[in-house]
Amino acid sequence: MGVEVSRLSNGLTVATETLPNIESVALGVWIKSGARNERDEEHGMAHLLEHMAFKGTRRRSAFEIASEIENVGGEINAATSVETTSYFARVLAADMPLAVDILADILQESEFDPDELEREQHVILQEIGAAHDTPDDVVFDHFTETAFRHQTLGRSILGTPETVRSFTSTQLHDYIGRQYGAERMVVVAAGAVEHDAFVREVEKRLGGFRSRADATMPQYAQYVGGDFRENRDLMDAQIVLGFEGRAYHVRDFYASQVLSMILGGGMSSRLFQEVREKRGLCYSVYAFHWGFSDTGIFGVHAATGHASLGELLPVIMTELQKCGDSIGQDELDRARAQYRAGLIMSAESPASRASQIARQLLLFGRPVTKEELMTRLDALTVARLTDLSGRLFSTRPTLTAVGPVGTLAPYEELLDLVSGSQAATRKFAV
Repeated sequence: MGVEVSRLSNGLTVATETLPNIESVALGVWIKSGARNERDEEHGMAHLLEHMAFKGTRRRSAFEIASEIENVGGEINAATSVETTSYFARVLAADMPLAVDILADILQESEFDPDELEREQHVILQEIGAAHDTPDDVVFDHFTETAFRHQTLGRSILGTPETVRSFTSTQLHDYIGRQYGAERMVVVAAGAVEHDAFVREVEKRLGGFRSRADATMPQYAQYVGGDFRENRDLMDAQIVLGFEGRAYHVRDFYASQVLSMILGGGMSSRLFQEVREKRGLCYSVYAFHWGFSDTGIFGVHAATGHASLGELLPVIMTELQKCGDSIGQDELDRARAQYRAGLIMSAESPASRASQIARQLLLFGRPVTKEELMTRLDALTVARLTDLSGRLFSTRPTLTAVGPVGTLAPYEELLDLVSGSQAATRKFAV
């Protein structure tokens, strides 16, 4: 049957996909507003709202929200990303109206009790402290901050202790009033769901939601790159090396995704084989590509001991640049199969499928069929990937490192490696 889409009179988009042999339904509300939409004084507010989502409304206490869902064996949660916020649940098919009612109640009637707010602020301060004590989290926070310096896209989703402590209930209400509008929201269900019945439930509870919001639109992202290092007394150094990636909408997005799998998407990938298996330079290495609405970032993460640090970066850089010269058809076929399998397997999960549909609606204004995605993957060629590699890995890099990083080569020498200078080649012969 595929994805069915309806739009309510207030601009709210409602979509469903019926999945065979499933007796539950995953449903949620996704808002096109995340950490990027925060004003400077609101840094961390989108994430705080995730914590406050289930702390009580005018109709239900925090305990009643939890118990009503759990009394029917369901689950409820919320999540914050850079560009979206979501509130979602999973229940048996017969309990879909209850889940819609609770989610609508949270969105429209949350009270943000000052005592509850103070408790959650304390919880988030502990979360910030725990993240600071986790080097592989810290290195990624510094990575995005360095890649998109002084921009909302580069800020930590958690916020800072100063901003989190400053938030009031009034500010939370104002933020929702400014950011949450029906035209920027989608309500999606996947699993054992009938489209017309779901639309009726959503319209009954959210049909009167404000049609528009006076949203703070995020600044257009500008990748800048650079260098950040933090010396810590640790056993291992955490390293992230990255370059400007590709936005969801551009032609090279799927090529970038597949390229990341060729380089570091599994035990057969180039980086795993060369860096870990052949040279034993680290216990963990992988590549990733994150797409956003207006930009992206391509990176490699590795964790290694002090003794291997000097050799690690040149070897990684060499492997990246080799992709600009040659990629085997077998490598492309394997990575494409991995990516295709991941898409198909995730579509078998109602929660994952609902999230996919919501993301597509928010980004493209329509659901993207599996056939269309497969056509894009099939269109990839070795020539396209080598061309992309040559462009991707010759631009200004971002390097962040946390741990015993005193022997890591200066950033200027990394720039030489990227430019492929003869001096750098001689210095870092591998």
